[in-house]
Amino acid sequence: WVINRFGGRLYMHFFRSYTEKVWGISPKQIQADWAAQRIKNLSLTKAVWNALTGSNDTTSLIDKFEYPRQGPGMMWEKTVDRIRERDGRVHMNAYVKKIEREGTRVTAAVVETAEGSHRVEADHFVNSMDMRTLIHSFDPPPPQHVIEAANNLRFRDFLIVGLILDKPDPFPDNWIYIHSGDVQVGRIQNFRAWSREMVPNDNQSSIGMEYFCNQSDEIWNQDDAELIKMAGKELEALNLASADDVADGVVIRQPKAYPVYDTEYKAAVDTICEWLFTLENFVTIGRNGQHRYNNQDHSMLTGMYAARNILGAHYDLWKVNVERAYHEEMQRDEHQAKTAQARETAEA
Repeated sequence: WVINRFGGRLYMHFFRSYTEKVWGISPKQIQADWAAQRIKNLSLTKAVWNALTGSNDTTSLIDKFEYPRQGPGMMWEKTVDRIRERDGRVHMNAYVKKIEREGTRVTAAVVETAEGSHRVEADHFVNSMDMRTLIHSFDPPPPQHVIEAANNLRFRDFLIVGLILDKPDPFPDNWIYIHSGDVQVGRIQNFRAWSREMVPNDNQSSIGMEYFCNQSDEIWNQDDAELIKMAGKELEALNLASADDVADGVVIRQPKAYPVYDTEYKAAVDTICEWLFTLENFVTIGRNGQHRYNNQDHSMLTGMYAARNILGAHYDLWKVNVERAYHEEMQRDEHQAKTAQARETAEA
């Protein structure tokens, strides 16, 4: 897919090495629909034309967008405030350990907190945990072939080493992609380039060194101090700063950050969804909940549509972030037909 759109030379010099760094496997083992989602409607010809003319009608080349002044966390802090203002409850550090069901109806979730476990009953359930963990959480469990499909899903983990540098911004971009195999870092963020309020001290800069890995890899299990030291050395190797410029650092690990689009994922997701669609009061949303490489806005949209469906709308959550943008209400009969067919199959 990438060679057809960008040519063999550009693929060999950038896309192949970067893809191997992100996923840890050969690009030949990755389905083309990953590239189709992440490089939407873009080709070498269109990229050159946009650069020469200044026009930009391509999703992958958006150059202006709104960004929270102090980072995306502001948005979720405000969301929690709004929920609580409306007498809603938000339970932090609460982990769903079991999802109870009776036939095709989910009845409760067993949640574990620092105070212990408790059972939460509800009329509707919306899930965003990864599909593999989700399927293993049901009690009673789904059919064996659904469990086996969930076991076939793979994920890529991610860690970011945040560095405070005693120097101004080392580059003007908000982030840059690193395809060189001489360093392990895959992408570098410059947080002040997102918003000046992220780094109020003009004499310092804040850099995020991003590493793609698996939890079994050595880098995931390294001591934080060692990772900070390594990130400083790699920044120096790339001629962006000196390792001596590093004044402080922090490491944040995010397991299951990326759903892997390998050769088995689509069949596995289809099998899982065929069973999930039989549940009358349960939906799954977001990047991990749909095992789909959604951006944050796509994931938020699936949540918004799920909420509207509970109130009587008929959106198809699986049409969000496909080749054609889905921002319209689907036909009622199409949605009902898909759900009814899945339930009839389950009953048979």
